[in-house]
Formats: sequence, C-alpha cells, structure tokens
Amino acid sequence: MEAVMYFLLGIALFIIWLALDLHLGRKKHLKEAKRLKFPKRQGDIQLYSDGNLLYKDLFDDMRNATHHIHSLFYMVRNDHASKEFLSILKEKADQGLEVRLLLDYFGSFDVKKDTVKELKSHGIEVEFYHKPAFPFFFFSINQRNHRKITVVDGKIGYVGGFNIGKEYLGQDSEFGVWRDYHLRLIGEGVQDLQSQFFQNWEQAGDFPSKEWGEAYYPAAASGPITHELVPTNGGHLTKTFLSLMERAEKSIIIGTPYFIPSEPLLKEILSALKRGVKVTVLVPAKADHPLVMDAAFPYFKAIIPAGAEVYRFYLGFYHAKVMVIDDHTCDIGTANFDNRSLFLNNEINCLIYDKEFVQRTVEEIHKDIHNSEKLTLEFIEKRSLIAKGRELLSKFFAPLM
Repeated sequence: MEAVMYFLLGIALFIIWLALDLHLGRKKHLKEAKRLKFPKRQGDIQLYSDGNLLYKDLFDDMRNATHHIHSLFYMVRNDHASKEFLSILKEKADQGLEVRLLLDYFGSFDVKKDTVKELKSHGIEVEFYHKPAFPFFFFSINQRNHRKITVVDGKIGYVGGFNIGKEYLGQDSEFGVWRDYHLRLIGEGVQDLQSQFFQNWEQAGDFPSKEWGEAYYPAAASGPITHELVPTNGGHLTKTFLSLMERAEKSIIIGTPYFIPSEPLLKEILSALKRGVKVTVLVPAKADHPLVMDAAFPYFKAIIPAGAEVYRFYLGFYHAKVMVIDDHTCDIGTANFDNRSLFLNNEINCLIYDKEFVQRTVEEIHKDIHNSEKLTLEFIEKRSLIAKGRELLSKFFAPLM
C-alpha cells in the first residue's frame, strides 16, 4: 500500500511540474517575445488547394531564383517530394545563390544529421528552431514554429498550410486526397514574409540583428488585392480571430483540421449564431493525431444545437486553415483553430480584403463541403462507449492540442 501511495504521489508531483513548466514557460515567452506588426499591403495573390500545383509553381520559382532562397517549414519529410525540394536548394547554392533553410526542431525530425551535413557542404545555411531548452523544458518541446514561408529573391512569397512531403501530394495511402490552402504573393506583402523569416532566422541561430539591405527588399509593385500578414507567437491569435468574427453580419466559415476553440472564441461563435449569423465549420472525418478529433466533440455539442452546421470531409484529409467572414474578408495561413496555435505555436496568417478573392475561396470550400458529411447530434450521441471514453480522456490533454 505504501508503495502505491508513493507512486501516486510521484505521478501527482510530475503532473504539477508539467503544469507549472508549461504555465511559467509561456509566461516568460510572452514577456520576451517580439511580435512583428505589418500594415495592409497591395499585391497579387494566387490560391492553391492542390499540393501538386503548389509544388510545381514553388519549385519552378525556386529554380528561377537569381539571388536568394529563404525557406521556413514546420515539416520536411524524408521522401521523394522532400528530396526534390532539397535537391533544388543544393542546385541553386551550387550556382552561387544564398540559400537559407529554417526548420522546426521536432516537426522536421525526418531531416537527419547526414542530410544537414550534405546541405551545408553545398553552402546552404541550415538552422533548427525551438530546440529543447531549460529551465522550462516541457514548454520548449511543445512550442513549435508552425510557419511555412518561402521567399524567392525578395520578389515572390509563399505562405499557407502545406509542408513538404508526399502526403501533401495525396500520395500517402493512410490519408488519401489532401486538401489544404496555400498562397503565392507578389507585391508589397513579400517584404513582410521576408522580415518574419529574418526574425526567426536570427532567433534560431542566435545571430545579432542586422540590416539586410535592398538586395533582400527590392522595390515592389502594388497590386489589386489588399492584404495583411499577421504573425502570432503563442498569443494574440484569439484576438485576431475575435476581431474577424465580431465583424460578421451574415456568415462565418471556419475550415480547420482541429476544432478546439478557446472559451472567448466559443462564446463569440454562440453570440454570432444568436444574432442570426450563419456559422459553418468544416473539419476532417479522419484524424492524423490521437484524441484531437475526440477533443472537438464537446464543442460540436455546444454549437450544433445553437444552429451551427458542421461538416466532416471524408474524401481524404482536410488540413486547410481558413476563415471567411461574409463576402469581404478571408483569413488563410498556418494557424489551426486549436489550443496549440492559440497559445503555443509561432504562426502567420494572411488576412485578405478582396471580394473576388473571397468568392474564389468560398468556391473551393464548397467543393470540400460537397465531399463531406453533415455532423448531427444523433451521430454524436450514438458513438460507441470507447469513442465517448476517448472524448473524456481528451479533455485532460486539451491544453496541448
């Protein structure tokens, strides 16, 4: 009996340590974090929802680079897609271009030491972001750089939900068709992607800040689409989402692979429904991480009776991060509608204020809804006891989801 008590005491102390580590680590991070703020910009923006089309244009732009390639990805796999990506970087570095590759430490664990050594042998600068560190070790291994940014010659920028790997091309049999949204920017907004990359680059390598000069910030022509890059560092994202939803008069569409809203966001969804706003939520029918789907059901049970429509994409995996407000604003970027993006990860989103672009985005979302099933309270209630048990268990881990 005494041994059992010591064991339970040890478990309790461990849980307390984890909670304190996470709380104090985040508090310290938010106190020290320097968040960049960008103005509204003008430019041209292209939307991608298919990884094959995205990779074609991204890789072509990289091959046509003449001065530098800066690329930040949360995840780079070890497969044929990633090998083509890395091969282009090596080819351009061999041609004398400046090539910098920034990867998240845990997200890109598939990039092995031998691969990094080979990349560096070609003259590519490689850094990893958010390596585990003390004194808040648990916080450090949970806070990830979830951004996906590529800048070519300071003239072309990419940002969105796609990482580098074969599953993003729909070539993983476990997930099938992969639906995601990514943007190609030309114009004024590219300089903001460049600035965000440099900030993360200097932080990852512990480099002193410097002025990068005109070669990295060439003069940018204006364009027809008004947009705004919004980076967040484990904070401020709730405020960004709230400011969008509070403006809604007719409709809110939320597309996300993980639906675990903070309390203020849940209240605003219910408030929007109460004032007559149509709320549509689109999520995947299959999960890519344990318990994340189960963690969403308590929120579905709150918003569906209030009038929200929830659809689950069944054709493959739905990984898009998108919000559309009425017919005038949409948000596409790297941030999920979950606690990790809201309170832990480094993210970057692009707010787009253009009715024509919003209409094109809504058309893509409707394609995904066409390949989805509407979630009902009856389905939720008829789930197995095991499924309901996972839902209860997910509440314990929800702060890390």
